Amino acid sequence: MLPSEIIKKKRNNVALTPEEIEYFISSYTNDSLPDYQMSALLMAIYFNGMTTAETVALTKSMLYSGTTINTNLIQGFKVDKHSTGGVGDKTSLIIGPIVAAAGAFVPMISGRGLGHTGGTLDKLESIPGFNTQQSLQRFIEITKKIGTCFIGQTKEICPADKKIYALRDVTATIESLPLICASIMSKKIAEGIDGLVLDVKFGSGAFMKDVPSAKALARALMSIAHSYEKKIVAVISSMSQPLGKYAGNALEVYECVEIMKNKKSLSLHGYDLYEDTRELSLQLSAQMILLSGKTRSIHEAYLLAKTKLESGEALKIFEQLCLEQGGALSDLMLPQKKLELRAENSGFISSFNVEKIGLAGILLKAGRSKADDIINPTAGIEFHVKIGDAISKGDVIFTLHGDDSELFSDALALLAMSFEISLQKPPPHVLIKEVLT
Repeated sequence: MLPSEIIKKKRNNVALTPEEIEYFISSYTNDSLPDYQMSALLMAIYFNGMTTAETVALTKSMLYSGTTINTNLIQGFKVDKHSTGGVGDKTSLIIGPIVAAAGAFVPMISGRGLGHTGGTLDKLESIPGFNTQQSLQRFIEITKKIGTCFIGQTKEICPADKKIYALRDVTATIESLPLICASIMSKKIAEGIDGLVLDVKFGSGAFMKDVPSAKALARALMSIAHSYEKKIVAVISSMSQPLGKYAGNALEVYECVEIMKNKKSLSLHGYDLYEDTRELSLQLSAQMILLSGKTRSIHEAYLLAKTKLESGEALKIFEQLCLEQGGALSDLMLPQKKLELRAENSGFISSFNVEKIGLAGILLKAGRSKADDIINPTAGIEFHVKIGDAISKGDVIFTLHGDDSELFSDALALLAMSFEISLQKPPPHVLIKEVLT
């Protein structure tokens, strides 16, 4: 096969065969194909897309570029959750323990934050000593013992994806539906799971800005799962405002622990600022429990998830998780310095530019703009208001947190441009738009 002919074929919008895709992926993974030829193919895919059959073939080639995890030692239903990312999106830390407490197994291969979206590994690693770089054998052992475990992508799992993703990042080919789908699903299928719940975000803080785009991504991901005979559900949820009370790694862990302790944090208007994190965690947990067959209806699954959370069982599993993976939860460090941003006008919070809020987090070093940036685990942003809240001039909108106050000024300027105040109350914010089954 000639790489240039395969590139030309895709450039001319002709579907590639599974053999051509496999040749390209395996050659690039074993370093016999140069970056410039893979970059050319990625750009052709970016502009012309791929058929469902091509995307399934691409997923298969990436999946079998490395090791797949044998989970046969875990006797029970294995289910995971994948979120397309956002600001303050911390539900995995609550979901894993809830679903494990309900009797299913949740082996999670998670990612790091890049750009304005946070990463589960960064959150967990803000717990002193927490080790996300477990061996695959240890990953299976911990999951079997307590019901859940969180690790990062190892060099054995989907090495083609790791290498291609780095190239996509520097060639402006991230935003491609087939490339996104193959990247996500190759890693998820490699986990050896039986089912998957997708949390596909839409809104100003999401990769997909509107509901139709989010549904298109969800259906593309679901079609791949079906080709591997995996059970799958997609929840279409809003990222039109930050999720929960905090964005920032240690602060998000703190929020999750507070929720698992059944604590609340009341706003000026008397509602719980943790409520949307809690509710989305319960809704996603319920979908995972239902897929596992532990209940007969989504209503029963939701009640079971709620019981496992409110009884403290989920918290016990999270504490066990920290112990098994070396984390000292009691030593969690929180920020020492803060700066408040107050409203300059009265009215109603009508909208947020959540991507700007995430970028402000990067300026605080709560996130990273490039893969080798160093994160400050204690830095972050606290949210005091939600869409629809009535506010008066001088009310606190955000609080910036961190240990380096010199980083506050640039982040503050960006946050000041990240929300709108109107004289009329906007329509209520809807957290979950739709569930696709």
